[in-house]
Amino acid sequence: MSDGSVIIIGNFDGVHRGHVALIKAAREAEPGAKVIAVTFWPHPWVIHHPERVPPLLTTLNRRIELLRAAGVDEVVVVDYTHELSRQTPAEFVDGTLRPLAPVRIVVGENFRFGRDNSGDVGTLADLAGGDFKVQVVQLVGDASAPNSATLIRQAVADGDLERFRELSDQVFRFSGVVIEGDHRGRELGFPTANVAVDPTLAVPADGVYAGWVTRLDIPSPRWPAAISVGTNPTFDGVERRIEAYVLDRTDLELYGIEIAIDFDRRIRGQVKYEGREALIVQMHRDVEQIRELLAAQRT
Repeated sequence: MSDGSVIIIGNFDGVHRGHVALIKAAREAEPGAKVIAVTFWPHPWVIHHPERVPPLLTTLNRRIELLRAAGVDEVVVVDYTHELSRQTPAEFVDGTLRPLAPVRIVVGENFRFGRDNSGDVGTLADLAGGDFKVQVVQLVGDASAPNSATLIRQAVADGDLERFRELSDQVFRFSGVVIEGDHRGRELGFPTANVAVDPTLAVPADGVYAGWVTRLDIPSPRWPAAISVGTNPTFDGVERRIEAYVLDRTDLELYGIEIAIDFDRRIRGQVKYEGREALIVQMHRDVEQIRELLAAQRT
């Protein structure tokens, strides 16, 4: 690998198709250089619009994992503070980008940076001073709109996992530590791994989903699962949670373990049933439908 680096810059929440296009352009433009993704944490709106911070599609660790999987050699996480938000474009370039020895910086055509978003791709090219090249990549999207984390968050909120895959080329993943539940699933014949809903993260619409569960603490198989998102209205629940029943497994002990829940598709919405017997009948139907859907994927 040659000296110098190619830098891409962004929030990279979800690492969707538009982000992957940036990585590909960076790799192709300078095949021998290190590709570095510069990203920000927390989300800039935590500073600028704390009342409107969007639910994130990925945790920071997952973002880094996805960026590396997409071809990035190194991820630089910039602490987004009030002080950073007040830097001029020149101060940001000199303080954050130049120390990374860029030979080229690749950004999307809508790239803005610096105090009050006062800098754009033209500003970046002027500040380069011949020390590095600036390459602009056209936004990726369809006839309706370019890909964006906003569109993808809406697909998740709607429970539209097909749309999510179209926009991101990924399966939606929610991860968390398995917590002690009310053990009702075990009593009903479907023991579940319960994960609390983190309000800072995007969560699919309430309902029942087909998907997969994987342990993150050790090498693990991917288990087919029936997943419920909601408040258990049949039992007058109020706390929103994600519950995953690994098909045909009653022997898993996952309390205190971080798991990944990958959502494949939505089966139905959340329904309040008249008692546990009606719910059990529906759960059997859901599990059989999910079993068939996921089995078809593996053949």
